[in-house]
Amino acid sequence: MAEAFLVAQDLHKSFNEHKAVNGVSFTIYKGEIFGLLGPNGAGKTTTIRMLSTVLEPDRGDVTVGGYSIRDNAQAIRNLIGVSPQELALYEDLSALDNMVFFGRMVGLNGQEARAQSMAHLELMGLAERAKGKIAKFSGGMKRRINLAIALIGHPELLFLDEPTVGIDPQSRNNIYETIENLRDKGMTILYTTHYMEEADRLCDRIAIIDGGQIIAIDTPYELKKQIGPPEKVSLEDVFLKLTGRSLRD
Repeated sequence: MAEAFLVAQDLHKSFNEHKAVNGVSFTIYKGEIFGLLGPNGAGKTTTIRMLSTVLEPDRGDVTVGGYSIRDNAQAIRNLIGVSPQELALYEDLSALDNMVFFGRMVGLNGQEARAQSMAHLELMGLAERAKGKIAKFSGGMKRRINLAIALIGHPELLFLDEPTVGIDPQSRNNIYETIENLRDKGMTILYTTHYMEEADRLCDRIAIIDGGQIIAIDTPYELKKQIGPPEKVSLEDVFLKLTGRSLRD
């Protein structure tokens, strides 16, 4: 039986009178890619911020690797890596200097920060551009650097928040292959995206959140099977059926 690595239990979070998250519970198993999908305003970002210890829930708890965010948030931070949707890079620094900076921020010494930085740049196909300034990089290259930074410190759980937004097919495919290789080596990954085809390709299981609640959770195949023949139904069909077709601005 698969080992539970992240357990979210009855999470609630309100902002003034707005209930952003209303009783969210799910489990992510060690070594799986778990998709968390939802339309804008569904509660996805708030949930992720609680899972990654950025935001404290009003009620409920999250355990990661056996540690509770209420009792030992720092231990959880030592286990996770985060690749945010918004790029967090210093444009005037080189790729390597960015990587080393973030390595030092998580407590690595200079030698180890540089060694890990070069290894992750190699992984992302960017070792030859290590001394190039970020300002000169394409959008796809910046996304790959963002992911490389998240791998600093060898996290056991990786949060990837829309890691392929606005990039070329080659960079997207490189990121897909990297994520699949990380999973095959035992890393646990929480993945968010608005691209249904990549969720279908990458995710072992998917939770769909709307109105601050989980409204479906299963494998992509089983979710598609609920509304028609899986080979003829797309994950986008499932998403629109469950969350509606009205615009979310």
